[in-house]
Parts: sequence; C-alpha cells; structure tokens
Amino acid sequence: MAYLNTKATSQQTFDAIVVGSGISGGWAAKELCEKGLKTLLLERGRNVEHVKDYTTAMMHPWEFPHRLNLTEKDRAEDPIQSQGYDESNKHFFVRDHEHPYIQEKPFSWIRGYQVGGRSLTWGRQCYRLSDLDFEANAKDGKGVDWPIRYKDIAPWYDYVESFVGISGQAEGLPQLPDGQFLPPMELNCLEQQVREQLKKLYPDRLLTIARVANLSQGWKGRGPCQYRNLCHRGCPFGGYFSTNAATLPVAMETGNLTLRPFSIVTEVLYDKDTRKAKGVRIIDTETLETTEYYARIIFLNASTIGTASILLKSVSDAFPNGLGNNNDLVGRNLMDHHIKAGAYGVYRGLNDQYYAGRRPAGFYIPRFRNINEATRRSDFVRGYGFQGHGEREAWIDNFRLPGHGTDFKKELTKPNRWTMWLGGWGEILPYADNRVTLDKTAKDKWGQPLVRIHFEIGENEIAMRKDMKESAAEMLERCGFTEIDAFNFKYVGGECIHEMGTACMGHDPKTSVLNKWNQVHEAQNVFITDGSCMTSSGCQNPSLTYMALTARACDHAVALLKNGEL
Repeated sequence: MAYLNTKATSQQTFDAIVVGSGISGGWAAKELCEKGLKTLLLERGRNVEHVKDYTTAMMHPWEFPHRLNLTEKDRAEDPIQSQGYDESNKHFFVRDHEHPYIQEKPFSWIRGYQVGGRSLTWGRQCYRLSDLDFEANAKDGKGVDWPIRYKDIAPWYDYVESFVGISGQAEGLPQLPDGQFLPPMELNCLEQQVREQLKKLYPDRLLTIARVANLSQGWKGRGPCQYRNLCHRGCPFGGYFSTNAATLPVAMETGNLTLRPFSIVTEVLYDKDTRKAKGVRIIDTETLETTEYYARIIFLNASTIGTASILLKSVSDAFPNGLGNNNDLVGRNLMDHHIKAGAYGVYRGLNDQYYAGRRPAGFYIPRFRNINEATRRSDFVRGYGFQGHGEREAWIDNFRLPGHGTDFKKELTKPNRWTMWLGGWGEILPYADNRVTLDKTAKDKWGQPLVRIHFEIGENEIAMRKDMKESAAEMLERCGFTEIDAFNFKYVGGECIHEMGTACMGHDPKTSVLNKWNQVHEAQNVFITDGSCMTSSGCQNPSLTYMALTARACDHAVALLKNGEL
C-alpha cells in the first residue's frame, strides 16, 4: 500500500531535481549546486560513501573465498550481471532476480543501483567525438541530424577534462580530437614497437596509449593513480574519476545538495497549463512511501534505459504515451557498441625485456575506416576503433602446464612469451526498431511495469565485424606475430555496457525528443543528458560526451532561469 504525503508541495520544493547519481547525474548535481541552485539528487539504490564503502579495495586475492572466481551459483542467479562482476565487486551490481526485465531479443542490461551508479565500475576510457561523428547521420542518411557540431561541444570537453583529469597523448588526428591531458601512461616495449611498425606499414593507422580518467598525477585533491588496476572495487586514493570521489564532494561542499538514496522515480509530473514539468513522484524502496518533489528544472540522468522508462511511465492528458512521446520516439533508436571481434597473436622476441606495475589502461587504435575517400568502404558505413594490450604471459596463463615440484614452480615464476590482443569497438546505427517499451501487465516488486527490450544488429554491423576480425589479424601478422587467432564471437546487445539513444537530440520536434540544449521539445524545463540523448553512437567510449553535454546543458538551464525563461 502506498502512502501519499499531502504536505509535499510546501515541504519538498527545490530549485532543481536530478534523477540518477551516475557519471552524468553527478555532473549535473555538481554544476547546478555550484551555480547556487538548491538541488535534490535522487538515487534509486543505496548510499555508497567514498572510501568507507569500498569494502574490498585493499583485499588480496587469497582473502576472497573463491579467489575472485565466479561460482556456479553466481552464474545461475545473475546470468546477466555476472558478465560484469567478479567476487570483489559483486556488491556494485544489481541482482537479476530483484530487477527483472523482458528480452524480446537478447540484450544484457548490466546495472549498478547505488550512489555513484556505474561510475564506480566503468572502464574510464575517455574519447571525444568529432564532426566525423556529428555529421554522419546527415551525410549518409542513417538517423536524424545531430543539432550540434564539434565546435558547440569542444569548449565543454575542455571544461570537463580539466576537472576529471584524463591521462593521454595528443596525436593530432581529426577523427579523434585531442584534449586537456595529464601526462600519458607509458606503452610497454612491445606496444611501442608495434606503434612504430604501424606508422611505417599503414599511413592511416596509429597506436596510442588509452586516454583514461586515471590520474597520472595528483589532481584537484585526488590521486594519483597507484597502478593497482583494481579500479572496479572503488578507489580509496581517488585515483580515477567517479561521482563519489569527484563531483559529489564538490556538490556537497556548496551546501546546496540534498541527496536521497532508495528513491525510485515513478514519473515526471507535468502541468498542462504551464506546459512544464513541475516535479517527480518517487517510491521509497524501503518503506514503500510515495512522495512528490517539486522543482523549476529537472535533469533526467537515470541511464539510457532507465530514463526512457521514466518518460514512458509519465503519462498525462497531454502525453498519453509518455512525457515527450507524442511523436512515438521515446525508447527508439537504442544503440550500443558491438564488440568481441578482433585477433590475438604471439610475439617471439623481446625476451630480455619486461615492464613494471599494473597499468590500468591498454592502448587504442583510432578509427581508420570511412575517414575520407581513400579509406571509404563499399560494404559498410561508419567505423570502429581497436582497444588492446600487449603483455608477457605469467603463471596464471600457464598454470595448467604439466609438472610438479620445485622445478615446476620455478618455471612458473619466469615471464613467458609476449602476446597481444586487439578487440574492435564498432558503431551501431540508430535503428528505430531497436527500442525500449513497457510491458502492459508484468510488474516488479515496487509495482512498476517491467521494461521490454528489443535489440539486434543489422547487415552494416555484420559486415563491419568481418572487417574488424580481418584487419586485426592482418596488422598482427604484418607486425611479426605468429599463432594468430582471429575471432568474431557472437555479440549480444548491451555487452559493451554503452547503451545509448532512446531520447535523441535533433532539430525537429517531429523527428527527435530533445533540442540542441538537451531539453525535451515539449517540456523544456526537463533536460536529459545521459546516454539517452545520443543521436548516433560513434565508435568511441561515450561517457566523456555525456559529461560535456551535461555541463553545457546545466549552464544553459541556469541562464534560462536567471532570465525568467523557465
């Protein structure tokens, strides 16, 4: 039974409400609070306090009951989430049986419901989009045109990079713009050798150190990175960017933030007379009490699928199909990046060299297909980049070798052969039939309709995957690798955990959900700056773009408030 707080209007009013405390929600809270707005940050999961709640951060492998391995029970009870966790960070992922959804076509929806969201477990790679990405839809007709170009977001990339702290190497590539970098991490000797070989073999290809939100030096009172490569447990040193380590403390320091965990937003409340949203309704996950909160502006940052579901649940006389959905576009154009195609090889050489530390980043080979006429492909549009790493095999790679006793143990302590892995991250086009809807009858334990997901890749992605596999194998072979294993495993949507789309930006309210400032066309005091807003996916990791769009939208929202336009 739900209990309605009838005094909510007077007691629960703020300047701004932010829904979701992940990467983009944390940024929204920081920006709005710093600009003087009394802000309510709603998170459906539990609170996680920086350092205190990183309970496994300092544990050794042998201190875990199963030595960091998944159990059959884990796989059986969490068939989706166990794809993303191990024994050390399982507590940062939801339980599948508690948070069910319906897969019309296979889609792995991997989630972390807690303060900080997936910013605690993300891969931290940060790449800018370029006009190659922002102009792609308009040029090849796959999807609606982005309402912005690189020049519109470039200053905001600068702004967020200067706070986040991103280590990387400037390379001068037009398809991968350089940013505000901290000193780059070092390539090891094999990776450096392949970098030099690729320069000679391919004028259009470059291997560079990954650009990551790991601090190669102390920054803004955080870090530096300790090269433990245990980031997914939460970092007590603040060595990588997360809501908990970076944006939330700044928001808290302003005195303008109210944080409310255990709060499921069930709908955005719309006032048809003012044609604006007036607040949100939430269910307390612990008490089941229903409360309404009110604000002049609302930022939805509940993640791509979560935000779409909130919009679809926000039904009113003005929006019988969900807030901003009179054009039937909310939930459509769901995207991810397709992965699991590439190659692996062995390098016989450099046996007198090794490396130190556990670098929390690999390398990156930026997109080299469909950049210009010289690189144009006839079998697919758009492109892909490669992420990878070179390393020497250690005992963990050889523990099944035959033998026993002292000599066997000594052999295991020796570094083994050098290997390199290349994996493609490919763009998925915005297909209208890849979509999120709500089931008409099935509900979760809080009485909310279950999400239904329909998702599949098309012929363009299938052709691209073939090229991913072949080009990776070719590069390794030409660089002197042997025992090459080229692969193209079955990809299931969501496995990259880069879900995007569902409330895309655009020029025209008839063909998009949001305008160029991330405002819902039909309710302009509602801003959406998580992955939902993406009009196309590019092939680069998207979180940096979410952050830049969030900072840009917050600046615009506050300007509108000051001018009395919202």
